Amino acid sequence: QVQLVESGGGLVQAGGSLRLSCAASGTIFSDNSFYWYRQAPGKQRELVAGITSAGATNYVDSVKGRFTISRDNAKNTVYLQMNSLKAEDTGVYYCQSYGRGRRYWGQGTQVTVSS
Repeated sequence: QVQLVESGGGLVQAGGSLRLSCAASGTIFSDNSFYWYRQAPGKQRELVAGITSAGATNYVDSVKGRFTISRDNAKNTVYLQMNSLKAEDTGVYYCQSYGRGRRYWGQGTQVTVSS
């Protein structure tokens, strides 16, 4: 069973930074793609960033230039570095893995950006 555990969320002022981590277990980490999603209150969950097993990355337009997704295969961990945070970045951030046709979700970590 794949388990994903997110951490690093919190309360930060606008313009600040946070680094989210997603620790994975129960899978061959290097074979998986990983994604960060977020869900703001009253809104649908949206894809924020993704990284493939080969290290290719993609971002939603609203975070390009501010967020960076990365992975450390030796630590079985995916990161989301978030800089220049805005109030609209507030939400619960979820990590998702995809490998061998299966997707798994973490429990989420709350990010609150005060303006």
